[in-house]
Amino acid sequence: MENKTQKTEPNHVAQPPRNDAAPAPISAEKKIAPHTKPFALRAIVWGIFLGLVLMSLTLFYAPALREGAFALLPDAKFVRDIQAASVKDLQQQLKKAEKDFNTLRNRLDRLIPRDYYLIVNSSENQIIVMKNTAVVHKGTCSTGSNVMLKAALDDRQWFFATPRGMFRVHGKIKNPSWRMPDWAFIEEGLPVPAANSPERIQYGVLGDYALSFGNGYFVHGTLYKRTLGMPVTHGCIRLDDDDLIVVYKNLQVGSKIFVY
Repeated sequence: MENKTQKTEPNHVAQPPRNDAAPAPISAEKKIAPHTKPFALRAIVWGIFLGLVLMSLTLFYAPALREGAFALLPDAKFVRDIQAASVKDLQQQLKKAEKDFNTLRNRLDRLIPRDYYLIVNSSENQIIVMKNTAVVHKGTCSTGSNVMLKAALDDRQWFFATPRGMFRVHGKIKNPSWRMPDWAFIEEGLPVPAANSPERIQYGVLGDYALSFGNGYFVHGTLYKRTLGMPVTHGCIRLDDDDLIVVYKNLQVGSKIFVY
């Protein structure tokens, strides 16, 4: 048998230049360029085609879109009616608010005394002497300690707080004396004397003046001026001498005392 040999074409090898320099490499862009150019061209063509279609649809349906948009907008007359109704409603609300304000102001004016009265801030231990809406005098006071005292021999107990609310001056006393209640002796650990015992009477401990405002409570002076501004009393309202003079001079029997 004859040996058939496959005829192969000779390889064409690039010859180096005469200066023996290496051949320049073939770039990747040149290798893939034949494959990417048709794809990019198709994308551009399709983009132009879709753009033309969308533009045609927009131009074709533009009148209908405009009519639909205007249909959704409220009628101009309807808007004016709503605005007029809103303004009218606001005017009515404003008139009602002014009426309510005047009513409250008249009530407040009736509550404010025309003459002198005393305001006691038991939280800050401050006083204000007022005449109608004018401030006459400000000062410092001491009010109730809010301490509970329990008797050791029985079930009696006392809570030393200044009452809050509106009160009136029941009486005015010069050079007052203090008739000590049972708790004053129990607090000191002393035996409680008889009800009419002279041991209960103390002079000079309430200052030069006192104003009673009910249930055994007084506005009075004090020997313990260093404690003014602190809640240390058994419920009475203690004042410095100068503040007490102003209060005693301006408040009369029946004058109001507001404690809060």
